[in-house]
Amino acid sequence: MKEFVFSADSHIMEPAGIFLDGLPASLKRHAIHARKEGEYLITGTEDKVIYRLRVGQHREKALGDNERRGIREIPGRLDDMELEGIDAEICFPSLGLWLYCLDDPEAEAASARLYNDWNHTFLSGNPNRFVRCGMLPVLDFSNTLAELRYLADKGFTAAMLPAVTPANLPKYNDEKWDPVFALAGELGIVFVLHTGTGLETVVHERGPGAAIINYTVQMNDAMRSAMFLVGGGVLDRNPKAKVAFIESGASWLVALAERMDEVHEAHANFVHPKLSRLPSQIIDDQVWASFQHDRACITAAQGNLPGARNVMWGSDYPHAEGTFPISRNLVSDLFQGLAVSDEVRRNVLGLNAARLFRIDPVVATSEAALAA
Repeated sequence: MKEFVFSADSHIMEPAGIFLDGLPASLKRHAIHARKEGEYLITGTEDKVIYRLRVGQHREKALGDNERRGIREIPGRLDDMELEGIDAEICFPSLGLWLYCLDDPEAEAASARLYNDWNHTFLSGNPNRFVRCGMLPVLDFSNTLAELRYLADKGFTAAMLPAVTPANLPKYNDEKWDPVFALAGELGIVFVLHTGTGLETVVHERGPGAAIINYTVQMNDAMRSAMFLVGGGVLDRNPKAKVAFIESGASWLVALAERMDEVHEAHANFVHPKLSRLPSQIIDDQVWASFQHDRACITAAQGNLPGARNVMWGSDYPHAEGTFPISRNLVSDLFQGLAVSDEVRRNVLGLNAARLFRIDPVVATSEAALAA
């Protein structure tokens, strides 16, 4: 019998003009959009270039991710989920990933609302297949709190925060975040921190090894934010709050939990604020992480190590670093040679995510793969 498979990382493509067409005239210069300039595809606003991609030089283009029906429409999406054996998934934006590069609070809040309304309309007709994940403005916390309530009223169970706090925001160890995390906990909304968000650029290195370095270093961003949320006491003071780090790997959670426990005890005289629980316990209670190829986190989960409880597999559909269109084979290969129980396998592939995002684990795809 086929097990329930949930992808904790997938993407959808908003309408190209969602922000350009939706923002009022006074805010249009802040509208995130993509445009072609010479040999480059530029993502940014009227005044700011956020990301440049040389067309034809990236493996994504060879895979044709932007041409797939499934990134823009539900019938094509369900076909691709059948191909991949993915029964349900949480969907993240494409253009909207750059929301946290805006520097105008009003434009940020208006853009988040435009995306959230579109997301709700696009995905809410298939509640057993898609977890709706909203976007939260963060430049003004009064806007953050208002949008949390708006999302909760529409039945969202997840909302995005930046994986890295932009320079003009309090860091995640600052108690100024407490009202935001307290409200999310009360509303039952999981904070999701997708890799790369909050950064002005994801290109840190242009020398030898740059392609590998620039993607791999994003794991460090997640580790740092998790460390700040745990060590700074924000999660401890708000025990109902839950956070999930997406596309940053997951085995680092074990190393972080053990390292922070060690320091929590050995340097107890210097620890402030005092935590009511061990860092590893806070991580086990309140922190999740998704991975694509990270077999080390599976063995740690089997060993019941601190920090390994809440790991979730994700395909990153349809991006080049993801597992589309070979997810069925890859999911099987992940467990080859590992002495892993059926319980751990089911949890990693779907049940951990189903519990976190409160979705029924219904198998909706067939046992056998479709012909590619």
